[in-house]
Amino acid sequence: MATYAVGDIQGCFDSFRRLLDLCAFDPAHDRLWLVGDLVNRGPRSLETLRYIRGLGDAAVTVLGNHDLYLLMVAAGHGKRGKDDTLAAVLAAPDRDELLDWLRRQRLCHLENEFCMVHAGLLPQWSVVQARALAAEVESALSSDDYETFLSRLWGSEPAAWSDDLAGWPRLRVIVNAMTRMRFCTAAGVMDFRVKGEVAKAPAGYLPWFDAPHRLSADAVMVVGHWSALGLTLRSNLLALDSGCLWGGRLTALRLEDRALFQVDCASGESVPLELPRA
Repeated sequence: MATYAVGDIQGCFDSFRRLLDLCAFDPAHDRLWLVGDLVNRGPRSLETLRYIRGLGDAAVTVLGNHDLYLLMVAAGHGKRGKDDTLAAVLAAPDRDELLDWLRRQRLCHLENEFCMVHAGLLPQWSVVQARALAAEVESALSSDDYETFLSRLWGSEPAAWSDDLAGWPRLRVIVNAMTRMRFCTAAGVMDFRVKGEVAKAPAGYLPWFDAPHRLSADAVMVVGHWSALGLTLRSNLLALDSGCLWGGRLTALRLEDRALFQVDCASGESVPLELPRA
């Protein structure tokens, strides 16, 4: 059995299927770890959701910011982006089944030495604490009152964690760290304005994974989200968003031996680079 961790798909279904063929992925024996952002911007989000849902236990998915955006839009909350490509999902006859499946996926997955999350973890969180905090969000998102949670999710404040946080602000910080963060201060104050290369870090900020004394440093973090960072492989960091959507490549990494598999973005799936990355 092999475990393949796959970077952000974002509706690039043709590239995704070509990557699985390259890996010789067999759902009867292998597993996929998907770092989130299954949907949006690419042309075939509907097919992507249907395929991954159909894999059942062979796929482990964590939610990304674009996946949560889909759930918010479907529930009538948040601001609709002019460049989203979610119309086919929202109009699909199996829309409700797909969205119900999506909102029941994890925010953080912890297994052996690996911790998978879409964006990152704040420096004061161990992976065990992060898993417990993710469970709070997952409980709200899978509850009968999930639409109230989605209605309170939008926004970038508070920008830092405190153990005293409660209610919607507490859940919002957890979500924003795990699905949106790139840069933070050493104390864990997040910035959401800058989305580019590491060299563009605001004064006083650094990539979340370079924060000194980060409590999750003893685990191997498996993440996506940061296409401008590019494929970054360290002993304790596997950052797998290699920018397929932006004309780059889609990446899979076999966790057992760190064998790398990549395919070029399929024809017709990339979007103009002048669009803001998110």
